[in-house]
Amino acid sequence: MIKYLAKRMGRSLITLFFIMTLVFILLRLMPIEGYFDNFDKLTEEQIQVGLEGMGLTDPMPVQLVHFFEDLLHGDLGVSRRYRSNVAVTEILASKIPISVQLGSMSILLSLLCGLPMGILMTKNKGKMFDKIGTLFIVFIQAVPAMVYFLFIQLYGTTLLNVPLLFDASNPICWILPVFSMSLGNTAYYGMWLRRYMVDESTKDYVKLAKAKGVSEGQIMVKHIFKNAFVPLIQYLPTSFLNTVIGSIYIESLYSVPGMGGLLVDVIKKNDNNMVQAIVLLYAIVGVIGLLLGDILMTAVDPRISLSKKGGGR
Repeated sequence: MIKYLAKRMGRSLITLFFIMTLVFILLRLMPIEGYFDNFDKLTEEQIQVGLEGMGLTDPMPVQLVHFFEDLLHGDLGVSRRYRSNVAVTEILASKIPISVQLGSMSILLSLLCGLPMGILMTKNKGKMFDKIGTLFIVFIQAVPAMVYFLFIQLYGTTLLNVPLLFDASNPICWILPVFSMSLGNTAYYGMWLRRYMVDESTKDYVKLAKAKGVSEGQIMVKHIFKNAFVPLIQYLPTSFLNTVIGSIYIESLYSVPGMGGLLVDVIKKNDNNMVQAIVLLYAIVGVIGLLLGDILMTAVDPRISLSKKGGGR
């Protein structure tokens, strides 16, 4: 396990290095307006002095080395357009907790709804509940998310008398964003759990349990669900971490002061340092999610060994 984790961490660091190098170079090729506040009011001399002060007149390899040196010291630079001369880490520190709360509640709701839905669809295969669940899954997968997000906001705010602008201190303001963010994962959990449980229900150990007189409920929960949940659990850390970071569209739709809305704002304002930092955060989240998925899968099913050839992804 330790050897596997060391290899995965090494590959993860290499992946992050290439991602950040590519993002760094692409952002440096963009117009320099993204590094200045009130760019239109600056003279050529002021712009040149500013570029030299930020090290942007140095050769690209030198800039890249300085960037990674600052990164190792936890320095992500300062915002130039979103909040002038405010440290990026300070801005992120005020945004992340909101997304953590919103994402945690939505993923919990997805698990509470999606897993029972998958179990009940399996128990009622081909019956009414299975058809209703399938219709819900197809709808969520086929219809663009922004369409039903807008309908939820339009009718939900009226029905629940919810203000359009998000207020973290008002519990009712959390209902629609959390519900909207949970729909995609609910459909995913329900769909794949049903598929895995249907596959498991045809295996010999299930037939043997039935022949021994084990009740259908015990077979469903203690055997089929337990084995079907193993491949699904690999996705849980990634979905959790991605949801915690926040949904870009939903946070913008409800004016939630979290990570999703922040990314949209800094892209619109051409704040290159902020874009760079958020991309790094998303990349780290993705890498950690994949690693935790493998570890969690081995914790649930001891038969899986990551140290053997073919054990990891």
